[in-house]
Order: sequence, then structure tokens, then C-alpha cells
Amino acid sequence: MDGICGQQTWNTLVEAGFRLGDRFLYRRTPMLRGDDVAELQQRLCTLGFDTGRVDGILGDDTVRALGEFQRNAGVPVDGIVGGATLEELLRLESRHHDPELVSAVRARAALRDAPPTLRGRHVAVGESGGLGSVTGALRRRLTLGGTRVTELHHPDDAVQAKEANELDVDVFVGLRLNPSTPGCRTAFWSGTHDESPGGRRLAELVQRAVPDALGVPDAGVRGMSVPLLRETRMPAVLVEVGPASTIVEQAPALAAAISAALGHWADASWE
Repeated sequence: MDGICGQQTWNTLVEAGFRLGDRFLYRRTPMLRGDDVAELQQRLCTLGFDTGRVDGILGDDTVRALGEFQRNAGVPVDGIVGGATLEELLRLESRHHDPELVSAVRARAALRDAPPTLRGRHVAVGESGGLGSVTGALRRRLTLGGTRVTELHHPDDAVQAKEANELDVDVFVGLRLNPSTPGCRTAFWSGTHDESPGGRRLAELVQRAVPDALGVPDAGVRGMSVPLLRETRMPAVLVEVGPASTIVEQAPALAAAISAALGHWADASWE
């Protein structure tokens, strides 16, 4: 939060201005984004067509779900949300009353079916400047336990998310330095219609461990839709810590706390 309307803030405001039916929706590069895309995903998921995360990004999973819906609805299978497709979406979705999103059901099923340990799993740890010592310490600690770890250091959050997706990691931990304000705050992905259950659980575990380990204020857990959390396809958290002097001095303690939280997260019951 910097009080500046930069490109990211402006893009978010523009996206929020669209409602389903305001424009044609289709797969393109760069991908269409907006509240209308999120509503499309939500409506498809309530009908049982899995778009993946309801994140407002019109990617391949959403196009596949849209095509399946069009086939079942008897409208042209063109991957475009035009008049006929929108009419069928509204007509069929109105028959369902507060159904659970199929994307949420499958996300929890994936968490239940995952191994109850970090051994053999792939973790990405990302930072955008100033916390290289912490990511290194965390990598060394997790590697000793048999976890595969990749460090990501690109200054652009969206690039880090893209790299984590391409690596197909199991979980992502983003670390950000708050140079002046003491404390720890952990965020997970949460949108208007959906959230990451794995991200929420990990955020709660990290927030339970880190403030005590470092002796800094507990700034709480938040659901957010920033690019790093919105665009990662796996459970992800963003851990903001400060001040810089404390973090540099206590890098091993911070790494140990996050490692312990990840271990508890892998071992959690998802019933």
C-alpha cells in the first residue's frame, strides 16, 4: 500500500469496471482479466464445469470449461462468450441455489490426496530484494528434509508467479521486506467468489510461527488478490516482515519458523 495509482492499481480499477455481458470474452494474449471473467468462472463452476481458480483471468482452464459448457448447452463451441452462450449461462445458473464451486471441491480433494510430508515435494521461495539470506537459509533447511526447493529472485511479482507455474511447484512462499515497520503479516489469495484453502491454512500457520520466533508484532492474516497470489496456480502465501535490521539478524530463526509452518501444513488434515 503506497497510496500511488501505478499501473497495477490502474489495471485493477479498469478490470473492476466490467460486468458479464459488457464485452465479448475469449482467449487471447495477453489474457483478458476482469470482474466479468470472474463472474463467468463462478457461473461455470456452479454448473459443474471446472475453470480452476475463480481468479478473473481468462486462461486455458476457463476456455476448456467454457467449451464443455457450450457442448452441453447445444450452442456453438467457439470459446467465445457472446449472446447465445450468455443467455444459456444465465438461464441454467438461475436453477441452482448457492451451490458449491466445483473448483473449490477439487482444490480440497487435491490437498487431501497430497503426501502428508514435504519430502519429495517441490517448494518455490521467492523474494524481490533484500531477503536473499532468508531464502537461502530456508532452502538449505528444507533441502535437508528431502524437499526440492527453487529460489526465485525476479523483482516483478507477476514474473515470479509465472516461473512458479512453469515449474509446477507444490507450494509457493513469497517473502517481502517492510524496511521501516516492525511486524509480520501473511497474505493468501482471496477473490470475490473464491479463495485458496491451502493458501489460507498455510498463511495461518506461518502467522502463528513467525511473530513469536522473531519477537515482532503480529499484523495478522489477510486474503488478497495481488498478482503474486492471484496468478500462482498452487497454494501460495506472501509473508511481509520488518524491520530490515531484525530480519537480517534473525534470518535463521525466520527460516526455521517458515520451515516448521510448511511441515505442519503438509501434515494437516484436509477432511
